[in-house]
Amino acid sequence: MTGRPTIHDVAEAAGVSVSTVSKAVNGRYGVAVETTERILEAARSLGYESSLVASSMRSRKTGVIGVLVAAFEPFSAEILKGVGAALSRSRYDLLAYSGSHQVSAEGWERRSLSRLSGTLIDGAIMVTPTVVNVYADVPIVAVDPHTGRVDLPTVESDNLGGARNATSFLIGLGHRRIGFVTGRPDLRSAAAREAGYRHALSEAGLPFDPSLIVVGNYEPDRARDAAHRLLGMANRPTAIFAANDLSAIVVIEVAREIGLDVPRDLSVVGFDDVPEASQYSLPLTTVRQPMGHIGAAAADLVVALMNGETPEATHLTMPTRLIPRATTAPPAVLA
Repeated sequence: MTGRPTIHDVAEAAGVSVSTVSKAVNGRYGVAVETTERILEAARSLGYESSLVASSMRSRKTGVIGVLVAAFEPFSAEILKGVGAALSRSRYDLLAYSGSHQVSAEGWERRSLSRLSGTLIDGAIMVTPTVVNVYADVPIVAVDPHTGRVDLPTVESDNLGGARNATSFLIGLGHRRIGFVTGRPDLRSAAAREAGYRHALSEAGLPFDPSLIVVGNYEPDRARDAAHRLLGMANRPTAIFAANDLSAIVVIEVAREIGLDVPRDLSVVGFDDVPEASQYSLPLTTVRQPMGHIGAAAADLVVALMNGETPEATHLTMPTRLIPRATTAPPAVLA
């Protein structure tokens, strides 16, 4: 090759099309991480410089923040919207990276960060991580962190207070047997929501019945099993608090399938206030956590760390609020 290398030379060296090279070096979606790494290595070897790759090679900065999510479900989608809104006011771009194909493999974030940091991203936000801590060459912020001791900066909701308010609301309606469909046990949010449920029972002088707590894991299939178990009890609960909205909606579906009326026969409360909660055929009573603000706060925090600033706080807790809707009412017969 003679003269200055072109994008065609990079494409030939990497064994991909010109359009794929263009996407990779400019940080656009649609190119696998391994392919991007091969293209960037070919660009460096040839001395090719263009936009993102040129900036990265000169300053070792890409201007991109990666958001790692286990799956693109309603909660993570709302967090992403908040991150995107915050970054739209900055000079940084957003790269969303999902581990849905490896969600059963604990610690997929470590492998992903080793691939992304240093070549594609300058900072990272991990949403509902599967690991306690990760260490990389870039600043990292965790949203809805792991239950273990987390050294990373974190952003989360007042999960304990929100769950306590939800349970107290049901108690105030007259419910005495209240089932609880828990979240993912390895997340701090799930532990805090269970603690809030227990605190509310204790404050009201109600006995704690461990048979009324069933793991739902924040997953519809597990929530369906939990709902069948709770509603199949001889002395079934008159109300169920689910640790997230999607699980609460599944509880309502199971109740209807077995002939129960919501809220006459069963009151149901969720947590999150994802868009589906208010749009459901029976609008869901739920605890609203400010997911957009959480995403924006995580973005602001990681940008500050990337810029070498010292934030006033690196562990942020956002307030929650109970939103009563159509799925709750006093029990037909007091338990």
